[in-house]
Amino acid sequence: METGSREFVRAVPRLDGMVVSAVGYRTTGELPGLHRGLPSPYLTLIFSFDGPVVSGLTPEQAGGADAISTDIVLGGLHQSPAYVVKPEHEAGIQLAVHPLAARALFGVPAAELAGDIVTSGTEVMGRRAADVRELLCERDTWEERFAALSAYLRQRVAAGDARGSVRPEVAEAWAWLARHRGAGTIGGLSRHVALSERRLTALFRAETGIGPKQAARLMRFQRARNTVVRSVAAGAAPDLARVAADCGYFDHSHLVRDFRQYTGTSPSGWLAEECRNIQAGSHGGGEE
Repeated sequence: METGSREFVRAVPRLDGMVVSAVGYRTTGELPGLHRGLPSPYLTLIFSFDGPVVSGLTPEQAGGADAISTDIVLGGLHQSPAYVVKPEHEAGIQLAVHPLAARALFGVPAAELAGDIVTSGTEVMGRRAADVRELLCERDTWEERFAALSAYLRQRVAAGDARGSVRPEVAEAWAWLARHRGAGTIGGLSRHVALSERRLTALFRAETGIGPKQAARLMRFQRARNTVVRSVAAGAAPDLARVAADCGYFDHSHLVRDFRQYTGTSPSGWLAEECRNIQAGSHGGGEE
């Protein structure tokens, strides 16, 4: 039985939509194990204050000699869960970053982060990112930490080190998918941006690392997951058939198949693992 404490503090991102959500976390007295980092339509940026984040594509990799270990995590868009070693105690700040903000914030398109499940943040953002992590560790309050991190990211945008710019067709395609919450058709999207499906897919993948169909599925799953989380947070058992109908799935089985792909387990299995985190406020707050 776990008896540790969990603290999750959410901040309102003030970076013109480039950061979708920001959560500070601190847990103590946990039983060591594995946590599932789920795919989403956003990039992941973590500054860990209490030792490196250790992860892998499989539980075996995360627990083995070839695990990925870094104090600053930068994760691209992916289609399967990342397995993260859960230590006895940990602390840090996790941001969900809009993929089309990758050039402005990191200097590279999101596609360059999609090959590996995790990239070391200092490899992309340089030594200054490590200095900022140390500064965050020295701050006394979450408010001070969020303010310092926001200031650093604004400085990166102002420095104008972005490599190239996002093509307007890709930006409009992402906005269209978001408006339809991942439920629109690719044919409809193709007509909207006046590009063939093949050309649209090539441009979209070159920018984000995934195709528009994959992005739409991630958006739909994000909406379904958030709906399930809100039910559990309110103390109610989620009605998966209703969630499937409301979020654009063909049926309940379709939702369960997506859940299995993106979490590596069933909806009930994932909720059993995450129930305490949901009740502590670690989930939700991002766009759908």
